[in-house]
Amino acid sequence: MKNVIIIGAQKVGTALVKMIEKSNALKLVAVVDPNEQAPAIQLAQSKGIQTATDWKKIIDSPIDVVIETTGNEEIFSSLQEVKERKWVIIPPSVAVLISDLMEEQENLINQLSTQSRQQDLVLSSSHDGMIAIDQNRKITIMNKSARMMTGLQNVQAIGREITELIPNSELPRILDTGKTEVNKEQVLDNDRKIITTRTPMIDDTGKIIGAFAVFKDITEVVEMAEEVTSLKSVQTMLEAIIHSSEEAITVVDEEGKGLIVNPAYTRLTGLKSEDIYGKPATTDISEGESMHMRVLRTRKPVRGVRLKVGPNRRDVVVNVAPVIVDGKLKGSVGVIHDMSEIQSLTAELQRARQIIRTLEAKYTFSDIIGDSKEMQFAIDQAKLGATTPATVLLRGESGTGKELFAHAIHNSSNLKYNKFVRVNCAAISESLLESELFGYEEGAFSGARKGGKRGLFEEANGGSIFLDEIGELSSDTQAKLLRVLQENEIIRVGGTKAIPINVRVIAATNVNLEKRIIDGSFREDLYYRINRLPIFIPPLRERKEDLGKLCNHLIQKLNQDYGRNIEGITEAAINYLEGYDWPGNVRELENVLGRAIIHLSFHESWIDVHSIPPLTSKIGVKNQASHTPINNRSLHEQVEHFEENLIRSTLAQCNGNKTKTARTLELSLRNLYYKIEKYNIE
Repeated sequence: MKNVIIIGAQKVGTALVKMIEKSNALKLVAVVDPNEQAPAIQLAQSKGIQTATDWKKIIDSPIDVVIETTGNEEIFSSLQEVKERKWVIIPPSVAVLISDLMEEQENLINQLSTQSRQQDLVLSSSHDGMIAIDQNRKITIMNKSARMMTGLQNVQAIGREITELIPNSELPRILDTGKTEVNKEQVLDNDRKIITTRTPMIDDTGKIIGAFAVFKDITEVVEMAEEVTSLKSVQTMLEAIIHSSEEAITVVDEEGKGLIVNPAYTRLTGLKSEDIYGKPATTDISEGESMHMRVLRTRKPVRGVRLKVGPNRRDVVVNVAPVIVDGKLKGSVGVIHDMSEIQSLTAELQRARQIIRTLEAKYTFSDIIGDSKEMQFAIDQAKLGATTPATVLLRGESGTGKELFAHAIHNSSNLKYNKFVRVNCAAISESLLESELFGYEEGAFSGARKGGKRGLFEEANGGSIFLDEIGELSSDTQAKLLRVLQENEIIRVGGTKAIPINVRVIAATNVNLEKRIIDGSFREDLYYRINRLPIFIPPLRERKEDLGKLCNHLIQKLNQDYGRNIEGITEAAINYLEGYDWPGNVRELENVLGRAIIHLSFHESWIDVHSIPPLTSKIGVKNQASHTPINNRSLHEQVEHFEENLIRSTLAQCNGNKTKTARTLELSLRNLYYKIEKYNIE
């Protein structure tokens, strides 16, 4: 890289500074001018380049090239007289020439850039006709396709007023209205039919500076259709084609032979029109059944069927509908969607769902499926809890829907417009849980964020916090949580200042907290604090009458997740599912249905008994407790022992139905759930 100095900081010098800054072969080390306010001096200083008022002050700098722009013969002679100089001196005339060439180059680049943009606009629409006019209605662009469609191949169109060449042009109306018109049919003077989209061109200030039209010639499509069917059939086909113009389409006649495919079909499948015309409808199928043939056979449309098409075995979803004219079947029209785009949108939707679920409560009581008395009792209790600020404790086996209840309680409370924060106490390591819940101050521990961090309780301030698996909290965290519930304030890890908060706590557990109190792993005082409003969510085996509604609800959800269109589940399959005990509850039911849907063929639309994977019950009614001697026991212990055996035997007689058991024992259902938890009966 050559080191360069510039002597003279006026117009030429300024241009040279800009040029050398862009060069990879030259490095500007100094700019010299007696006037410290000269433009190039100011520019060089802004870029951190050395400046001087006398070139002799920088003569000791490593210099390869000196550009003299002042035209001062005395300076030029002095430069030449320097002994042992190793630099090359460029005289003023050459410097001015370089400056002029650079300015001319920039002008040429700007002109080429403008021309390139116009050419790109034309080339990008080369398969369709395109005409653009300016605000004076004069034609500024007309591509080759437009000239051919309008018959103006040999006419000089650019600069002409558009209605002189195309009298029925609608583009002037777009200039007046400023509105876009999409897919409008028009007949040109040469009787060609086109479908056109007209759009105003608006500059950055919102001013309409022109209008342009993009159009397709549909004359040949009309002529081809008229050869194989009546005029009414042609109109039906053309409407289907026009309305589906943004999608890949394929049309067959009543015998199932290829009639029409559009360019989007060719791009998607890799098959050209000559590969399809007159060939059987199965020609493009790589894997699966031809939906054209099914529609022609049944005269009924099909939707959302997955196939593989073309030599590249593209994964697609097809919708096919029959074309019926005057009661006669004339063929069928298929619309093909690329699954890669659908899968991408599905993945984005799933990511959005995950984000939403972390930011707010998504479900309401209308999302809780179940008409059984057990479930309705739990829902009534939850609705009662939503009307009070008391801490709610959701109790139930894994997979029964405790989180669903937590969402619904929040959304039915007066806090529904505030934050809902979810915390799985079992999913966060004990070493991190405390700082996640209560936050930390700067320097509280190694790696602590500068400025500290707000905890989840602070994030939920003014709203609700859902503490799932609360039974897994360590003793230290339990003590701090108890303080939060008692004092309505938190202290960050490493901090001393109490921070007041107002948070509604909804807790959940699937373990026996009473038993954990006995073995010392759960604080009794915290238990009494969170157990103000316990809600027992029944397991699925105790509300099997809800299986039908649950299955239909889950099938709709799985259809969205898997891109399927399963209509439902048969009565025989529901009866089969009712014979299983469902140890994994609704979560296991969703798993079983998901596996069934995955293994269904794409032509099957109902889940039947043969579709369901093998079920193995792991839960049975426990044997009654053995009648052990009750000698040497206190009266209280003997009463509890008798009560436990009585509840076990009554549950067995009622086949595990808790509602019937509570009615038999003349207990409230809530009290029965409490005693079942107390004695660890299930």
